[in-house]
Amino acid sequence: MADLPEVVLLDFWVSPFGQRCRIALAEKGVPYKYREQDLLLSKSELLLRSNPVHKKIPVLLHAGRPVCESLAIVEYIDEVWPQAAPLLPRDDPYGRAQARFWADYIDKKIYGCQSRLWKLKGEAQEQARKDLIEALKTLEFELDDKPYFGGENFGFVDIALVPFTCRFLAYEKLGSFSIEEHCPKIVAWAKLCKERESVAKVLPDPDKVFEFIQFIRISKFGAK
Repeated sequence: MADLPEVVLLDFWVSPFGQRCRIALAEKGVPYKYREQDLLLSKSELLLRSNPVHKKIPVLLHAGRPVCESLAIVEYIDEVWPQAAPLLPRDDPYGRAQARFWADYIDKKIYGCQSRLWKLKGEAQEQARKDLIEALKTLEFELDDKPYFGGENFGFVDIALVPFTCRFLAYEKLGSFSIEEHCPKIVAWAKLCKERESVAKVLPDPDKVFEFIQFIRISKFGAK
């Protein structure tokens, strides 16, 4: 790995987890080499060597050393490049613990519900829709009237959740509901986040995301 640039991100364009890392790198102003991975047909030797345990993206290579798992990568970026605004509160252990709690909630609830929404049918899919709405309402309650989850500053929890917003269109089409009707504050927060250059340049077109999800539903899960 000695011939690699100092910072390399192994990623896949539609992955919300890789998007977290790209947003964090942009927030910190860290230059890096992006290496798109073919997750559908053939995973690269570099990916398999860099993440031999899970064999998945994202992986951040820093001076040849791999860091895996998106939230761990975002924390690593925050610590290694402290020159820009912190993504986690530096002098507030409780604040950091709370941010980690909500980021973990997003991974377990939002990602889990959305996966069931497009994999399942009938009553199971309806339950996934209800669970997703409930999870978003819980996050909306935590957001309250703050501009960002951490208050005035864009940070860790925002980075954890905002990549999923480009999937809202897919959620609505597959679940036949309106997120704004149930969670208007989350939708307003998403619009505010997308005004940031770091977010706007990373998040893909929601229509393209929906097309990809439909492809996966049909090719992998036999949905119609």
